[in-house]
Amino acid sequence: MRTIIVGCGRVGAGLADTLSRSGHEVTIIDISTQAFNRLTSDFPGQAIRGDGTDQDVLRRLGAETADYFFALTEGDNRNALAAQLARDALHIPHVVAKINDPVRAAAYRAMGLAVICRTDMLVDALARHVGLPGDPRAANLAGEKPSHAVEAR
Repeated sequence: MRTIIVGCGRVGAGLADTLSRSGHEVTIIDISTQAFNRLTSDFPGQAIRGDGTDQDVLRRLGAETADYFFALTEGDNRNALAAQLARDALHIPHVVAKINDPVRAAAYRAMGLAVICRTDMLVDALARHVGLPGDPRAANLAGEKPSHAVEAR
């Protein structure tokens, strides 16, 4: 499987390492060369300095042939833009955007983007931890109950 990841923060670097170890061909893009220091020293994929919201950059990397695209920068709007570009212009079949703001996450979901909102996920996990029903906004990409919840004791 071919995977493009935009953003080499803790989440992007961790996902890049995990996917590459499981056999994915991974290309990770970030505007900061320093960000690639988060990757393991034996990372077998490509680390490219560039703008993941630039269609020309993505096309030069052959993004049209990717199976998965993850927009994981710290910017909600950048992630939404990159995800829309990947889905609509590059026709990548599996696209996910990390959105931190729950209000924006709901708006982007309404636009048909697959979104992961860590704020909603954390609220859900903590509510479940104290024995409350989870937050329905934290449903996973398939609309099922989240699998990340901490079990209450």
